[in-house]
Amino acid sequence: MQSPSKLHFKWPVPLDLTALNPINSIRQGQRKRSNSKGKARTPGNESVAALRTSFSISQSLRTLRRHKWCWFDLQHLFLACLCSFSLFIIGVHAPLIKTAAALGYVLLLLMPATRQFFLPSWPIWTYLLYFFSSRYIPTEVRPHIWVKVLPALENVLYGANLSNILSAHTHPVLDLFAWIPYGIGHFANPLICSILIFLFAAPKTLPVFAKSFGWLSIFGVTMALVFPCTPPWYENKYGLAPAHYGMPGSPAGLARVDALFGVDMYTTSFTTAPVPFGAFPSLHAADATLEALFMSHCFPKFRPFFIFYVGWLWWATMYLSHHYAVDLVGGSLAAAAIFFTARTRWLPHQQLEKAHRWDYDFVEVGEMKKAADEEYGYGLGLLERRETGDSDEWSLSSGSAYSSTVIGSDSGPASPTEDRRSGESSFSRTTPGSPVSQLNGVSIQ
Repeated sequence: MQSPSKLHFKWPVPLDLTALNPINSIRQGQRKRSNSKGKARTPGNESVAALRTSFSISQSLRTLRRHKWCWFDLQHLFLACLCSFSLFIIGVHAPLIKTAAALGYVLLLLMPATRQFFLPSWPIWTYLLYFFSSRYIPTEVRPHIWVKVLPALENVLYGANLSNILSAHTHPVLDLFAWIPYGIGHFANPLICSILIFLFAAPKTLPVFAKSFGWLSIFGVTMALVFPCTPPWYENKYGLAPAHYGMPGSPAGLARVDALFGVDMYTTSFTTAPVPFGAFPSLHAADATLEALFMSHCFPKFRPFFIFYVGWLWWATMYLSHHYAVDLVGGSLAAAAIFFTARTRWLPHQQLEKAHRWDYDFVEVGEMKKAADEEYGYGLGLLERRETGDSDEWSLSSGSAYSSTVIGSDSGPASPTEDRRSGESSFSRTTPGSPVSQLNGVSIQ
């Protein structure tokens, strides 16, 4: 008698996702993501958030000799030339003091403990020197002052002069409400943002913010010098009469704030401003927009507040008769261009599970584009280990320093696990036939 046929049941073999990966040329443990920047090792076991404490000039000189020069290093030459020009036009008085100031700053750049702060912020100090020394530029070489351009653009783009409309009705409460962002926030926010970014954002974010802020300010002052335009207070005071150099500036609506408090906080400083006809672009709007973009990148939960603050400052500048709406648009567009350029090339990514900078074991910079295997839909790019290179603190992208050490499981879901001694990625590869496999310590059933 023939026995009945039997059906054989077996447990299904786990799917080996690595077999579906179209990229098979390099080992998975050493493959580099095609569209992201590599990591640079931090020497030894130094934390990526560590600060330098050495004052050895010889150490800086050795680092400078090892530096690989590139086109971005021309920024340092440009800043040095702009500082020299600003010191030169101030006048012939006190040459020893100006020479001592220049040598003192060079000394700050040569000591590692001070260079980590003064090299990224060099554009800011250059901007301040450039701004206050611009009053000494001879009148003969200065361009024509444009009086009718901004009012005409305002009417063409918006159909009316928005600044005059908003400033037509004033009130002490509105004066105080406008004074907070324009008279206090504009001067205090750079310091406040720097402290918050340094403490709670990813390491190396602050140098990118400082350089962006400084170059944006240098651009704003340069535009004010080569394309001087009169602000709304000039139209309210002089109409469309031609302007000339030597005319005093004006605090405009801030004079009411001085009268309200009975002190001279703005009247004298704005009347004797080095650049009274620097209406376009508005550095108030540019700085607020840049700060809002960086803070939104670092603290995305508070993005609605940052957007509100920019709108608040826009209203305040027009209410106080310091800028036309077209000035605000120009300043914000310049800030956005600088921010998105910095984010694409140099700005570190935030790891939202980290509470402060000392929680970071590594950072990544640049846009996180999908690797080829992710574009095919297999999603294995997150498991790749990226090759490492050497960081260089003298380069523009000196913020892209990384630590290759990951401790425990606190490094986040996309962080590679490495052995400190060998530097090899410790992956437990998926084995066909095994019901459970381990990938980076995560069980996959």
